[in-house]
Order: sequence, then structure tokens, then C-alpha cells
Amino acid sequence: MTSRHRSSEAPKGLNSLSPRRRTVVKAAAASAVLAGPLAAALPARAATDAPAFLHGVASGDPLPDGILLWTRVTPTAEAVPGSGLGPDTEVSWVVARDKAFTNVVAKGSTTATAASDHTVRADIRGLEPATDYWFRFSAGGTDSPVARTRTAPAHDAAVACLRFGVVSCANWEAGYFTAYRHLAARGDLDAWLHLGDYIYEYKSGEYAARDKVVRPHAPANEIITLADYRVRHARYKTDPDLQALHHTAPVVAIWDDHEFADNAWSGGAVNHTEGAEGTWSARKAAATQAYFEWMPVRPAIEGTTYRRLRFGRLADLSLLDLRSFRSQQASTASGSVDDPDRTITGRAQLDWLKAGLKASDTTWRLVGNSVMISPFVVGSLSADLLKPLAKLLGLPQEGLAVNTDQWDGYTDDRRELLAHLRTNAIRNTVFLTGDIHMAWANDVPADAGTYPLSPSAATEFVVTSLTSDNLDDIVKVPEGTVSAIAAPVIRAANRHVHWVDTDRHGYGVLDVTAERAQLDYYVLSDRTSPNATSAWTRSYRTRSGTQKVERTYDPV
Repeated sequence: MTSRHRSSEAPKGLNSLSPRRRTVVKAAAASAVLAGPLAAALPARAATDAPAFLHGVASGDPLPDGILLWTRVTPTAEAVPGSGLGPDTEVSWVVARDKAFTNVVAKGSTTATAASDHTVRADIRGLEPATDYWFRFSAGGTDSPVARTRTAPAHDAAVACLRFGVVSCANWEAGYFTAYRHLAARGDLDAWLHLGDYIYEYKSGEYAARDKVVRPHAPANEIITLADYRVRHARYKTDPDLQALHHTAPVVAIWDDHEFADNAWSGGAVNHTEGAEGTWSARKAAATQAYFEWMPVRPAIEGTTYRRLRFGRLADLSLLDLRSFRSQQASTASGSVDDPDRTITGRAQLDWLKAGLKASDTTWRLVGNSVMISPFVVGSLSADLLKPLAKLLGLPQEGLAVNTDQWDGYTDDRRELLAHLRTNAIRNTVFLTGDIHMAWANDVPADAGTYPLSPSAATEFVVTSLTSDNLDDIVKVPEGTVSAIAAPVIRAANRHVHWVDTDRHGYGVLDVTAERAQLDYYVLSDRTSPNATSAWTRSYRTRSGTQKVERTYDPV
């Protein structure tokens, strides 16, 4: 998720929202931090300088006949991520029907170069639908870890069930990624959805766990250059729990703001100082390049993460990019949030989404959505709760009726999309959302101004953060303290909200059948512990044809 605040994700104190000045990262300073901190964090390697696969392997964007494979090879000791050093290295890959690789179905090779930070992507085709495969890479006599992946069902297949992990907002310095470990241990996922904020851009200590760094990331500075973004992606990919999940199932990922900078929009970001930190266009280009180098994402259109995947006749999944084309966030709760000239999607993406939803012939239309689409009125909260909530969301702390970074700040786009669903009788649309560091189960009213008289046009499941601060963390009180007070007030002011948990960290498991789509919410015992346990806490579902959320009392 993205915390909605310049100063809450970069806290200088609870009451401060003033713009912060950041030190300009000179090229020499950037290069000085590359090798040392990252190399020190990497797994030990032999002194023979043989190639090594220190960042694991991954797969993503499953198709009925294919899968995108990814790895990064470290060909020599000095070829650390972001360094621009290291020789061209041949990397081969092999895909098999069994973990022992006795039934090989595909193999090939490519060259890893410094120009792509020695990352490798192989888009494998000719596979069977709805099938488990195992794969590995090799270079210079060294094999990578072996990983499982799975293809999507055939286009017209009658699919009984789909199961996806659902996660967002994984801040390295705020805790351990044990949620990934618990998802990996399930062994029953068709894929897992990452809804944004796979990495965070801040300098060390600027946005941690209740202002305390649980474990330092690299580089120590705020990431601005291509080398910086590469190093930060690389640090995240050394996490053993993240590697374990990538080794277990394919990921389907979109970006939100922190893959770039806090509260990013098409022309800038709250956490970017033009000039002192270079140009936004250069920074955005660097972040985009590093993202596609380091993530197994197959863009349908170059430079954006919006695309669509299909899982037989049961569901299709429209994945949104709500950063690249949006207008700048409104600064007040004035009529500017309703300005039809302002957009969160951009015209082309909104037309693409509407056309895809209308043409869909699947039972369910899932939408991977990085910021909450359901309306959220916050002004009714008392001052002692409104101030920390405003800090989390990046709102002026005197109170606003909307969070202008999410769809509330772009009401014309939302109105057009929801009217399209109603006018065309498009049923079973489920938005899957991250970003807000809280768990929600919502109806999405067709007309936010008249709900509950307005019918519901869709439903929305929102997952909380893996590690990033939420309300009890900002107030620095025991877990559950704030939610016990805030949740009833939020629900009273937002009648379409069936449940909200403002305080805990965790993940979701989405289970889809022809009859219903259900999200099971899981919470972690302690994000700051590498041995945190995971426990089911709640489940909500939407039954086919209802466009309504209801509670159910058992996980799938």
C-alpha cells in the first residue's frame, strides 16, 4: 500500500506534514553505496568467482500455454546489482513436468548482460493448460534453485475453483516477510496477486516500524537513480520468505506509488523534489526500467502494468495501472475532485477496462486495483482518531471528506465506470485492492451520494499491509486499540462497509467458484519477528449475481 502522507511514511513527528527536503544524491555518492551494503547482505558465495543465483527465481503472468520465467545471475563477485559491472553470461533454462526433471518439455538459453543488470526473462510457450511445471536456470556449471509454477486453464475450460494469495505493501525496514512464507507453505495457490508497493523508496529510517528500523534496506539513501532502484529491488529479492513464495507459485503483479515515489502521479510525486532530485521523467524512467528488469511481469503495452489474464470460463482478471496516467491529486475537498478533466486511469485505460468488462463471458470479473474504489468518508471521526488517520492517508490533519489519492479524488472516472457496470448489467465484478494498510470488505455503491438507497454495482475486498505501519502503529498503542474505536465510527459513516480492521498486518486468500468469490483474511502475530505465526481472522464472500458482500464464518 501506499501510506497517504508525505510525513507519515516519512515521519518527522506525528503532527508534521510539512514538505521535507532531501539531500541530493550525487552520482559518486550513489556508486559508493552500491557494492558494500548490498554485497554484505547477499548470501555467502564461494571465492572461485563462479556464477551464482543469489536472488532466487520467479515466474509470473500465467497463460494457458505459457509462463514468464525470471532470475538474476551474479556472474562474478564484483557484478553486484546496480554496479554495471560483470561479463556477458550465458544462462540456460529448463522446464519439466516433474521436480526431478526427468520429463523435460522446454529448454533454451539467453545472455545476461550488465545492460539489464544481469536479469533474465524467458517467456515460455507451448505448455499445457492448468498444469504444474518445475523450472531452473543454469550458468557456468551452477544451477539455480528449482521452482514450481502453474499455467492458467484453457480459454474455454470449465474451471471448478481458483485460489490466489493476495498481498500488498511490503516494507523491508518495517518487518519480516513471514506472510510470504505462510502463503508459500499452503501449496494450493494457482497464483498470487501483488497489488502494489512491492518495494519502498525511502532512505533508511524514514519509514520503518513505529519509527524503528527492524532491518536495514539498501541502499541507505532514498532511491532516485537507475542504480538505486536496481539495488533496492535486489535487496528485497534476497528475502528468504519472498524467494520461497516465488519458488512456489506464479505472481501476478501491478505497481502502486512506492515502486516510484510516494503519491506518484503522471507528472511527479509528493516524495520527489524536482531539480534537487533530478527530473521526474528521468526518475520515473529509472524506476520503470528497474521494475521490468526485476519482476516477472509481461506488459501488454510497454511501460505500463495494465493488462488482462483469463482463467478459463470462471474468471478474468483486469489489472490496472493507477499511477502512470493519473492527474495530480487534489489538494482540498473542493469541487476539484469531481472535475471531469481529472483522471485516475487515463482515457485509454478506462475505455479498455470498460470494453473488457462488457465483453467478458466469464462468471467473474476480477479487477486488480491498487487504491480503494469504494467511497470513504473520514470527517466524522473524532479529532484524536482523525489526526493519525489523516497521517496514514496523507490528508490535511484538520480533516477532509475524501482520500484524494484513491478513487475518491477522481469521482468522474469512478462514476463513469460504475454507471457502465449498471447500464450494461455487468454482474460479478470484484475489485481486489491494497494500498490503505487496512483490511476492508465493501459493497461498491453505484452512487456514493445516495447510498444505502443506491444499489451496489460491484464488491471490493481490500487486504492490509504485510508490514507497513497502520493506525495502531502510528498512534503507538497496542494492536487492536484503535480499531475497536475507529471501526464502528467508520462503518456508521460508510454504510457500504461491512468490515474494516485498521490495526493488523497480514494477507488474503481468494477462493473463486461459480457460486461465490470469498476472501479469507489472515493476520500475523508480530511483523517484527522472523518467526511470526499466521492465523485466520475473518471471511467475506459475494455470491454470484448479488453484487453484495456477506460474512461467512469459516475459511475455505
